Amino acid sequence: MLTLDDNLWSNLTGGYRTRFDPRQLLARLEADEGSAKTWHEIWGELYHQGDVGTASYAAVPHLVRIHRTLGVVDWNTYAIVSAIELARDKRTNPEVLKSLKEDYFRAIRELAEIGAAEILRTEEPESVRAILSVIALAKGLRIHARFLVEYSEDELLEIESPESS
Repeated sequence: MLTLDDNLWSNLTGGYRTRFDPRQLLARLEADEGSAKTWHEIWGELYHQGDVGTASYAAVPHLVRIHRTLGVVDWNTYAIVSAIELARDKRTNPEVLKSLKEDYFRAIRELAEIGAAEILRTEEPESVRAILSVIALAKGLRIHARFLVEYSEDELLEIESPESS
């Protein structure tokens, strides 16, 4: 995992394709235990309309570490990790830096393991779908993950049986 004192952070890019150092937001997330305001900023900076950057990938292991430390089922962690990973293979997004790859993919697997236990502690459909999405990604089921994280149950029902005109 890229240490928080590594100089590489200042050269990474976020979802807006500009230099972005997420360390301050990661520290806030850990300190305020995931406030809605902090999550809103994290989403905006690390994932912007399908665009991610190298800072997005570098932040994933820290997001998982913070999630594990806080011990609270929070759909945001699962959903943003899924969104970042699903955006990774878009041609317009950068590849994961070689120095970050091992920790990045290990963090996704670790989050899937945490999710396997946490899914039984939540009843919120949004949380369940986000957790299942990470588990699907960890098992190589990208299409399933995309449907789980991007569509609500009502939207999927509409796709399954559209009304006749």
